[in-house]
Amino acid sequence: MFRDKRTQVVGVYTLIVWLSAISLVIVSGLTYRVLASRLKLITENPVSLPIPLGEIPLEIGPWSGKDVPIPPNIQREAGNDDFINRLYINESSNKWANIYIAYTARPRTMLGHRPQVCYPAGGWVHDSSKETKIVSKLGIEIPCLIHSFHMPAPWYEQRIVLNFYIVNGQITSDESGFSGVGWRTPNIAGDPARYVAQVQISSVLESSVFTAAADTTDLLLDYFPDREGQVRAEQRAKTNHMDF
Repeated sequence: MFRDKRTQVVGVYTLIVWLSAISLVIVSGLTYRVLASRLKLITENPVSLPIPLGEIPLEIGPWSGKDVPIPPNIQREAGNDDFINRLYINESSNKWANIYIAYTARPRTMLGHRPQVCYPAGGWVHDSSKETKIVSKLGIEIPCLIHSFHMPAPWYEQRIVLNFYIVNGQITSDESGFSGVGWRTPNIAGDPARYVAQVQISSVLESSVFTAAADTTDLLLDYFPDREGQVRAEQRAKTNHMDF
C-alpha cells in the first residue's frame, strides 16, 4: 500500500512538472509572438529625420533639379526610411548629374546596397572602381569611391558613379564601417541620429560628377545629424522662424 501511495505521489508530481513545462512553453510562445509583433511594428515604421530629405532645395548654386520617380517595388526592397532621387542640370556648364540619397536609421538594411552590386543587377557592366576624394566648397574632404559602368550593345551607354556613406555624422567610402554585429541590432528607440545615409552622384562624365559633388555636398550634409546629433538644416529653419 505504501508503494502504491508513493507511486501515486510520483505520478502526480510528474504530471505537475509536465503541466508546468507545457505552461511555460505556451507562455514563452505567446510572449515571443507579442514581442515579435511589437518589434515588427516598430521596425516597419519609418524613422523620420528632423527635416525630410524632400526639403532639400531643388536649386543648389548653379544646379536646378527635378525629382525622378523610383518604382515602389525597388524602394521597398531597399528598405530606406527616406530618400530622394533627382536630376540636377547646370545650364551654364552644360552638365547634368543624378543625385540619389538614401537614409535609414536601421543601418543593417543598407548592407549590400552598393553600386558594384546594384548596377550589374540592372544590366550594367562594371568596368572599374577607384578610391578618391572630393573637396567641397567649404573645404571638407570627402572620401568616396568612383565606379565606372557601361551598358552593352546596342546601347553603349556609360555611367560614372560617385558613392560615399554618412555614418552617425562621419563620412566614409567603405560600408565595413557599419557592417559589424553592433550595427545589426534593431534601432528600437527610433533614434534618427543612429543612421547610415548613402549618397550617389552619377553622370556620363567624371568631371560632371566631381563638379556636382563639390557644389552640392555642403548643403546635403546639413540635412543629416552630425556627430553630436545636431541637424544644421533644422537649426537654420528654427532661426528663420524666429526671425518672423
